[in-house]
This record gives sequence, C-alpha cells and structure tokens, in this order.
Amino acid sequence: MEILNLPHFNIKQFAENEHDFLIQVETASPPSFCPHCGCVANLYKHDNRDHLCMDLPIHGKRVGLLVKRQRYKCRECNQTFWERLEHTIDEKRNCTKRLLSYVEKQSLKRTFVSISEDVGLNEKTIRNIFRDYINRLEETLRFETPNWLGIDEIHIIKPRCVLTNIEERTLLDVLPNRNKETVVSYLSRLPNRGRIQYVTMDMWRPYKDAVKAVLPKATIIVDKFHVVRMANQALESIRKQLREGLSPKERRGLMHDRFILLKRHKELTEMDKITLDLWTKNHPSLGIAYDLKESFFDIWDTDSRQKAYLRYHDWKAKIPKELQSAFEPLTKAMANWEEEIFNYFDHRITNAYTESLNSLIRVTNRLGRGYSFEALRAKILFTEGLQKERKPKYQKRLDDYELRDYNYPMFEKMFPVGVVRERERGELLGVDISTLIEKLEKGEL
Repeated sequence: MEILNLPHFNIKQFAENEHDFLIQVETASPPSFCPHCGCVANLYKHDNRDHLCMDLPIHGKRVGLLVKRQRYKCRECNQTFWERLEHTIDEKRNCTKRLLSYVEKQSLKRTFVSISEDVGLNEKTIRNIFRDYINRLEETLRFETPNWLGIDEIHIIKPRCVLTNIEERTLLDVLPNRNKETVVSYLSRLPNRGRIQYVTMDMWRPYKDAVKAVLPKATIIVDKFHVVRMANQALESIRKQLREGLSPKERRGLMHDRFILLKRHKELTEMDKITLDLWTKNHPSLGIAYDLKESFFDIWDTDSRQKAYLRYHDWKAKIPKELQSAFEPLTKAMANWEEEIFNYFDHRITNAYTESLNSLIRVTNRLGRGYSFEALRAKILFTEGLQKERKPKYQKRLDDYELRDYNYPMFEKMFPVGVVRERERGELLGVDISTLIEKLEKGEL
C-alpha cells in the first residue's frame, strides 16, 4: 500500500518486469447501500471482473492496476450494480484521476508520443485528454481586453494571427490562421471590446476588414516597422539586380556587404562608410537607392502628420524612373493604406514587441518538432507562471485605522489586528512575452 498510496485499494498481488509494474488490487471497503433503491446492508456478491487501468509511473516504470471489480445484487429490489470507482478511477480514460491530472500538465510540456511511452496510455487518449483540458482552460482563463490592441503575424508551422496588448507587452492569443472570419470571431467574443481605442496591424487586408466590422470606432494604425522595412526590401531588390552583372568575386563581396546597405547611416562604422562609398561610387544607382532608403526612414521622425505627408510626396517625386519598379511595392502600399499609415503621426503607437515575436518564431520552430499547432498554442498561453497580472491592492492593516471610533472588541473579531485581507485576484493581462521567450530559450517549457 505504501508504494501505491491509494487508500481506497488493497494490494493483492504484485508483478514486475523490465518496463512495467502490474499490481492487482481490490477495493478496501464494499458499498453499504443499493444505488437503485437505497436499501442499506442487504447486498450480496453476484459476480466480478478484472478491470485494467493505468496509474502514475513508479521508479521510471509504467504502472497498471488490475482492479478486481465486484458486482453486487440487492435482495430488496433484485437489481445488480458494479461497485463504483469514481473516487479514484476516471473510467472514460481508463486511468487513475491522479494520472489524468499528470497527463494534463505534461501535455503542455512534452509531445503526446513521449507521454504515451511514459505512462502506457494510447497516444490518441493523450490527445483527447489534452483537448478536454484545453477546452476547460479556455472557459476559465480570461485576459483583460486592452485599450491598444496589436494584430500581427507569426509563423508557427504556417502563418498565424497573433493578438497582443501593446501597452502591457503581452500576448493575448494565437489564432489558427489569418482569415477575416477567424479574426472577426475572436474580436466578437472579446468582453468590453468597446474599450479598444487603437489597433495596430501590418498591411493585411483581412485584418483591416475584421476590425472595421467589429470595432468601427477604433483607430487603425499600420505599424511603422512593416512600412519602413519595405524601403529595405526595395534596396535589396536593386542590389540583387546589380549582382547579375558582376564578376563572381564582386558578387561575393556585395553579398557580404548587404548588411552595411541595410544599416542606418548613423550606425555605420568608419570601415562601413569606406565600404559603402566604394560600392556607391562604382554603382551610382545603388548609392541613390541607399539615400532614398535613408530619407524614407527620416520621414518617421517628423513631428506632425501634415509635415510627414508633404515630406513623403517630396520623397516619392525624387525616385528616378529606372528605380521606380523597385520602389513600386512601397509606393503602392502607401497609396492603398495612406490613412492608416499616416495615423501613426497622430497616435505614435507601434508594435514594439516585433523583434520579440521574431525571437518567439525562432524558438518555437526549433522546439516545435513533434508538436501540433494546438499544442504549441497551449504551451504558450496556458503554462503557469507566464501570465502577467495587474497587482491587486491590499486593504490596510487594522492597526492603520483610527480605532477609537469603533467598538473595538467586536471589530477585532471581524478583522484581527495585523491581518491583511486581499481583494479578489487582479486582472490577467496576457502572457508576458519577454518571460515566455526567456523560458523557451532556457528549455523550461
């Protein structure tokens, strides 16, 4: 009994091999009444059968419990019934309740296959336990609806929509895809969604359409990172076109120097500047493209929407005809998303966590082998210790109050001196992105 620690069972036989324990048990106390008629102490044994279920591993070995389950018959109502095991056994999953709880927790940390090998349950059973557990968590875990909502993209197996609280730098959810219907469904379920004032996003039309449909009063702001990086992409396309006419030696050099071209001029070292001057003097179009990239970045330092608008159109007019095709994706995006892009200059809100999400992508892709999207999402959202919480305020100690105005003996019984009474748990603000990445990189998830 000590090795099992299951007081409802008595051990009858014990067998062991290299990988498993098989322990034959029977219930410690028979039923005292008939569940059909309620008659007390008028039962007799009618039949029995062996019921095999799995339990927590012991000493690294799988544990099977062979329960001798008794069938009884009531002399009063003449009906039969099997003794009930629900206090210990989950008959739906054919395992003990403590093993079920163990599998639920492990399913957020490990692959279903490894858990199956560890505990002796079928992989499909592990998957079903995980699904039920996540559904239960979904019903109980609620993150506070933010004032500033971020909608972005993350590549976990394939592109997914990720929702964030920009002010708190927390992750709210990862959706299975980026479709308008999926985003609309999520936004529609948000409690107090009217509190959302600003929504930042990349230039993906389904996001915009979903927000317009569900949050018509929210101001949409295109994250400036997604805009300015298009200037880098234009410069890269010009560099790649230029490489086609170079010798193999020059081509290798330009490939290695591409990082210099992507740097801001103020970040260049003296050696970087020498290298850049060499390339731009030999290839004037590359120098013009670099200057265009730099001046486009400078627009985002403008202190007003009107000035930024004028500076952009001045910048656009300076693009030489031979470089217009390279910069066309950028100018086309600026035309299609003009209102949302220039909203940034009225409300300087950006998805400051973008680099963090890129780190998250790298880590999840490295750790994601053997995991489904659902398992990775659950690992991210539901692992204990990752959620950021708004700290609740504490009530003052009793001795902080002036007690002379109270009937002290009676008041003391209600609130003993020195006892701190907490208010209800604070609002959950989402999964802290920096903590999540730190734990993933350390292999703690």
